[in-house]
Amino acid sequence: MTQPLPRRDFLAAGALAAVAPTAIAASAAQNEKVPVPVVTADAPAFGRIKHSVCRWCYPSLSLEDLCRFSKAMGIQSVELLGEDEWKTVADAGMICAVANGPTTISKGFNRLENHDAFVKESERLIPLVAKAGIPNMIVFSGNRAGMADEQGLENCTIGLKRVMPIAEANNVTVIMELLNSKVDHKDYMCDRTHWGVELVKRVGSDRFKLLYDIYHMQIMEGDVIRTIRENIDSIAHFHTGGNPGRHEIDPLQELSYRGICTAIADLNFKGFVGQEFIPTRDPVVSLREAIALCSV
Repeated sequence: MTQPLPRRDFLAAGALAAVAPTAIAASAAQNEKVPVPVVTADAPAFGRIKHSVCRWCYPSLSLEDLCRFSKAMGIQSVELLGEDEWKTVADAGMICAVANGPTTISKGFNRLENHDAFVKESERLIPLVAKAGIPNMIVFSGNRAGMADEQGLENCTIGLKRVMPIAEANNVTVIMELLNSKVDHKDYMCDRTHWGVELVKRVGSDRFKLLYDIYHMQIMEGDVIRTIRENIDSIAHFHTGGNPGRHEIDPLQELSYRGICTAIADLNFKGFVGQEFIPTRDPVVSLREAIALCSV
């Protein structure tokens, strides 16, 4: 994943098949206001997955156009947004499934000296997140920088427990993302599922869970479906991405996203699956194909 801006088997699905890719591509490229068919997110064609998309992956589209195209695909959420962007998504009749929180990937809750600032900003931000109808706020562990993993667990637990009262009072779930430290985020501490699950246990609140990034954990661990099944109670949100390369989730990469999404749906998961791949082709066409693939 993923920092907020500015950082970072196609299956025909109902009415979407009628939308010519060239027409959508042209509209995206020219930012034209052409009509697109509206398909409700609970339509049978879209199955049991609640779909979201990460805004930072689509810098060539305005937020308004990303919302318009996404809503037509049955996507309910555009995520990883700052508070100045929430209204745009709401005005489009969508939600933001994940709000940006007070941390950065490299500077997170594993350092005690960061806690006062992070807690203060969380106390300001979480009531606003709740008022906007956003279910989750993202945070990060921070980098190791020589710190032992056990010490990082202790420090993250201390800081996050300070945030839980305000999160619990506002029914907002704070989610820490699992990222790979092998390719994309060297030295990041929350880079293994077992570490994240242990942190969830120590914090001990229903309002703290994990964001399980399938791409990142494929790099670090593999065994994705078994890991999800064994730890679903600790997971509040998912992200996608093709491996290797973090691009389209098509048959040219090694993850079977239809199988993974079927496993997630079979667990009666109520959260969102967020598309977070970086398109190498027309972004709207690639996104539409990913949603069709993941609609199980």
